[in-house]
Amino acid sequence: MMAGRGLGHTGGTLDKLEAIPGFRTDLPLGQLAAVIQEVGCAVTGQTEEIAPLDRRLYDLRNATGTVPSLPLIASSIMSKKLAEGLTALVLDVKVGEGAFLSEEERALELARTMVALGEARGVRTAALVTAMDRPLGRAIGNALETREALACLVGGGPPDLRELTLDLEAEMAVQGGVRETHDEACKDAVRALGDGRALERFARMVQAQGGDAAVIEHPERLPRAEVVAECTAPRAGIVTAVLPRPLGWGVLEMGGGRRAMGHPVHPGVGFVLAVAPGDRVEEGDSLGEEPCCAAQ
Repeated sequence: MMAGRGLGHTGGTLDKLEAIPGFRTDLPLGQLAAVIQEVGCAVTGQTEEIAPLDRRLYDLRNATGTVPSLPLIASSIMSKKLAEGLTALVLDVKVGEGAFLSEEERALELARTMVALGEARGVRTAALVTAMDRPLGRAIGNALETREALACLVGGGPPDLRELTLDLEAEMAVQGGVRETHDEACKDAVRALGDGRALERFARMVQAQGGDAAVIEHPERLPRAEVVAECTAPRAGIVTAVLPRPLGWGVLEMGGGRRAMGHPVHPGVGFVLAVAPGDRVEEGDSLGEEPCCAAQ
């Protein structure tokens, strides 16, 4: 998988994986191929050997405020994917208040555009348009989301994160010809989470890409914030919304994202939510935690 870094108020897969000490997303092409041969999977970013221009355009989009441009989104994503030499591809296109595209029609247009680009190159391509009108899971921030993903890999984690992960995996299995139906593929994925195969494969990939595989069993080894503030309810009531966009910008303000090309990222900062829309709270109840000062 060729992934990207954070753009605007959103986080990036590469930044989350690099919260694991030592994890490299810039392996030379020969070494990356060896990891795939040994482990069966790998995650990389753009390098000088593969999709080099997109790496520069990615940073430029972030710095110039052109992240939501449909042509730039489609070309950026599909140039990376097609450079991998894929035979099948499943895309997760976000829509809602927390996504780059808040309008459903624009999200559908992007999905159709990318599917058409993939099919034109002979790649079986499907896109799931999924909601981002609230945060996915309870964690927001690179190391915090990595910790939550590890919980999902051992069969736990927030139900909404787990459900979306299973849906994407099942669609990929169908597109790849591994299973005929979505239900069959989903059952396979549930078994892989339950018996530890998914976690074991991820641990092998982390180690092969230079990461500290000990974080798999000891997620407390991930970067942590020195200061954690708690946010409490000022009055009793019902939570009507949890807006992902302000929370994303909040992570950026704390150093968890980039304001300009080349800026370092503090992986330990972010938010951990204690409530979801529809929850009833009393005055003084915790709404969540804010790990807000990165450890040095």
